[in-house]
Amino acid sequence: MNATNSRLSDACGGLRLRTAGSKLDSSRTKLGLKHKTDHRIWASILSLFLWGMIVITATVGFAPTALALEYNKEILVEADFSGRDLTDSSFTKANLRQSNFSHANLNGVSFFAANLESANLEGSDLRNATLDSARLVRANLTNALLEGAFAANARFDGAIIDGADFTDTLLRSDEQKKLCKLAKGTNPITGRDTRDTLFCP
Repeated sequence: MNATNSRLSDACGGLRLRTAGSKLDSSRTKLGLKHKTDHRIWASILSLFLWGMIVITATVGFAPTALALEYNKEILVEADFSGRDLTDSSFTKANLRQSNFSHANLNGVSFFAANLESANLEGSDLRNATLDSARLVRANLTNALLEGAFAANARFDGAIIDGADFTDTLLRSDEQKKLCKLAKGTNPITGRDTRDTLFCP
């Protein structure tokens, strides 16, 4: 009888241990699941944060400095564009007579066949601009920067070019000779003499 009780007691003890073990395993499983859930939540938050940073960086990093505008064939007589950033804008065949572009950023702007008669371009940045067939008669180009501009067939009769920089500007030879008769001064930004930039004799 004692032997039977002893076996029964051992069996019960083993059952208790297995039950306690299964409860412990269950708690560990719940803790593991909670840990995994917390980890997933934090991973999702971090992922969203990183994507947000990438989008913001991309937006700021690739935002253009100026919005290129189109004024092709428009009549803009006496219009005031002074001091504006008009990088890569287009004024193809526009009537810009007596307009004001003083100290404007006109880098890469197209003035193809535009009428710039008596326009004020003093101190403007016309680097890499297209001035082909443009009419710059009596235009004020004092201290203007025309480095790398394309000005074939442009007319500069009576233009003021004191201190203008024509480095690497493509000009017709007859226009270049006309400009040499007017050329004087030094560009305040590049320090180059206007006559030197036009290869005047």
